[in-house]
Amino acid sequence: MSSLSDRLAAARRAQAEEPGEPGTEPGTMPGTVPDAGSHAAPDATIVQAPPAERTTPALSGLGPRPGEFAAQEVVGAVTGTPQTRSLADVRSQRLGGEQRDRLEDLKTSVHSELLRQLGPQLYDSDLDSDELDQRVRDVLAEVLARQDQPLSSADRRRVTQEITDDILGLGPIEPFLRDPSVAEVMVNGASDIWVERSGRLEPVPARFVDEAHLRRVIDKIVSRIGRRVDEASPMVDARLPDGSRVNAVVPPLAVDGSALTIRKFSTDALEVADLVASGTLSAGAADFLRACVRGRLNVIVSGSTGAGKTTTLNVLSSFIPDDERIVTIEDAAELQLKQAHVVRLESRPANIEGRGEVTIRDLVRNSLRMRPDRIIVGEVRDASALDMLQAMNTGHDGSICTLHSNGPRDTLARLETMVLMAGMDLPVRAIREQMASAVDLVVHQTRFKDGTRRITHVTEVERMEGEVVTLQDVFTWDSSAGFDADGRSLGSLRATGLRPKFLDKLAAANVTVDPLTFVPGQG
Repeated sequence: MSSLSDRLAAARRAQAEEPGEPGTEPGTMPGTVPDAGSHAAPDATIVQAPPAERTTPALSGLGPRPGEFAAQEVVGAVTGTPQTRSLADVRSQRLGGEQRDRLEDLKTSVHSELLRQLGPQLYDSDLDSDELDQRVRDVLAEVLARQDQPLSSADRRRVTQEITDDILGLGPIEPFLRDPSVAEVMVNGASDIWVERSGRLEPVPARFVDEAHLRRVIDKIVSRIGRRVDEASPMVDARLPDGSRVNAVVPPLAVDGSALTIRKFSTDALEVADLVASGTLSAGAADFLRACVRGRLNVIVSGSTGAGKTTTLNVLSSFIPDDERIVTIEDAAELQLKQAHVVRLESRPANIEGRGEVTIRDLVRNSLRMRPDRIIVGEVRDASALDMLQAMNTGHDGSICTLHSNGPRDTLARLETMVLMAGMDLPVRAIREQMASAVDLVVHQTRFKDGTRRITHVTEVERMEGEVVTLQDVFTWDSSAGFDADGRSLGSLRATGLRPKFLDKLAAANVTVDPLTFVPGQG
């Protein structure tokens, strides 16, 4: 049995030597391919291509070019392998690619013309967002009408929406920011975009044109709040106008292209009823936490990344009475408090000369001079923990903050470590006494494997016993019910039956708690 290469070589020799019709030799019918042994191979009959389209068979594996389809049929005939791609498939694929390229070229030209006509109006702070949107769409319609390339209605709508998103929004990720089912958008380079839906990650087909396009979008986000990101300062935390949290990392730190992470916040902040309905919190625990906040207890909300700490902090803050002055301190302002008397402070990174940095610790110290009734720190992650403890111990009761940890006990251990970061060389016992005196309650939240977020511990911080700060769980997560068919936990937050020691403190603030709240197993 001769090899494929031998048969193809024989076919070429026959074409070169025969003066008659190309591809034939004496004794054979037109349209047959001779074998290397000078006799026709079985099943080698093909449909003869027109002379103008006959070319040398394409063996490079790059796909058919014009005129190569007949040659690929020759290969299929010699090998006896049926062709898996028809001429219609090849042409359809080629036309689809040409259509995409044509739309991209059209978008580029229309985008440039739109920028030329509108110019500074896009950055006019006096223009209302709705008015600017309408003006962009009007000019865009005029520019598209002057294009000599015919467009279908679907293509026209697509081009209009994509250009509008690019100019007024954040380009290809703008549809996902509008989608209420998307909780987080993650960009791992220009062509790799993921979103989180229902607690699970999934890739999406959207992509940026190139790295430069992605960098323009990042610059648009951070410039709105007076920050920058470049090779000298390649990491930045920012926020969108709706309060969504943004983190960006650009090369050289991001090896495979700029990384952009946007954690969305709903336009309407979740309320305690929403947490109860979703199973994050039980009704009994919600009433208990409401009493703790109104009774001016100091609360720490702890949990892992993405566990929902900020959402819970928003809910706890909603229990603060309207007649109190609240000062919020954050790296990127994202809390959505509904009270009338709220002062929002935001830290600031150093400028390009390394000057002008204002840290969370600076803001906590400054807030003590602002006559606050409550101090709310978005996240304690460094030496500001010492200033926060001092604030809690100097008459600023009712303060609330969040920090990352794996559980209530780890929360105090990490708080102790962050106090040591202040470099004050304090004895460990003194730090623990400060914590036992300042912190009343730890609310720990966990993100389960199925994507759900649940409060798993509501723990009282009691007092020092020897060298240890004692803790007492008031509510804990009961997982004895197991999981459903989809792998979702069927557990719930249940009372342990232990009554917290600070009930007398709540009573002194004229706040009472229903004794039935602490019945063992009560949800």
